Amino acid sequence: MARRGRRYTAFFFLLPMLILIVAFYLIPLILTAWISFTPLTNWRVRAQLDDFVGAQNYESLYYMAKYDPDFHKVLQTTLVFVTFTLIVNVLGGLLLAILTYLIDERVSLAYRLLWLLPRMTPLAVFGLLWYYFFYGGPQGTLNSFMLKLGLIEEPMRWGTDPALLPYSAWSIIVFVNGLVGVSYGMIIFYSAFKNIPRELIIAARVDGAKTMEIIRYILVPMVRWHIVFVTVWQLLSLLTSYTHLFVLVQWSVVDKWYGTTLALYVFNTAFFDVKNQGFAAAAAVILVIIGSLLGLLTLRIMRFSQMISPPKGDV
Repeated sequence: MARRGRRYTAFFFLLPMLILIVAFYLIPLILTAWISFTPLTNWRVRAQLDDFVGAQNYESLYYMAKYDPDFHKVLQTTLVFVTFTLIVNVLGGLLLAILTYLIDERVSLAYRLLWLLPRMTPLAVFGLLWYYFFYGGPQGTLNSFMLKLGLIEEPMRWGTDPALLPYSAWSIIVFVNGLVGVSYGMIIFYSAFKNIPRELIIAARVDGAKTMEIIRYILVPMVRWHIVFVTVWQLLSLLTSYTHLFVLVQWSVVDKWYGTTLALYVFNTAFFDVKNQGFAAAAAVILVIIGSLLGLLTLRIMRFSQMISPPKGDV
């Protein structure tokens, strides 16, 4: 009876979150999967939502993935964007957390607030900042700076010049999104560091441990749970991220195709370009499958199952 009571208590506290998951994730996912088997376009829900076209949208998606050069750019951009931005967000956040943890608290607070500015800045303002920074005319911040230094002879279109593509566009989207995402890891890791007993650090110092040894043998191992969490969270977040990319592409800061990830492609297909919701839903379902598989693979690579297994010896 006591065990059953504990189960009911646990279910009671989990119920609000389960309701949110069902309402805002499971039901939309089912609807998206349903739409992917319909010819829905231009949001003609009454006329087309009940039509069934089988796997036609998935066949079109496969055909584009095989033959469409622009879609190839989207897939390449997705791979590059997720991989390198993930590295920046996780390792950059960990490095910032270590640096701010090791310095004086008052100075650390100022630096942490500084790194939070990109995340706190409204999207339109943040996008406008980088629009003027990478602007292709002589008025652009980067062009003006490099012209005055004599590093270039004429203004350059940094994110759209064919001679610089695709690496220039990829560098810009990774840089801009990395500035936003790195603060998340920094806050998580810094909070974890602050929960490490100071006695461990003091004892290590007394024993003659250097700063790099403290980082390697105390700080990083003590936050391995947090590293797994931030890695998986950022991976799934980047796979579905499109807001900052949307602004950069719409304002021609970067090339349309080399600045578009699969998530942004789904959004544009459904709401802006051809408004083909059936095809966009099929691409969204594939994106969910990819995200699920990559999330599970990441947990396996980072040995999550071993971390949650009970200890073999007595505690």
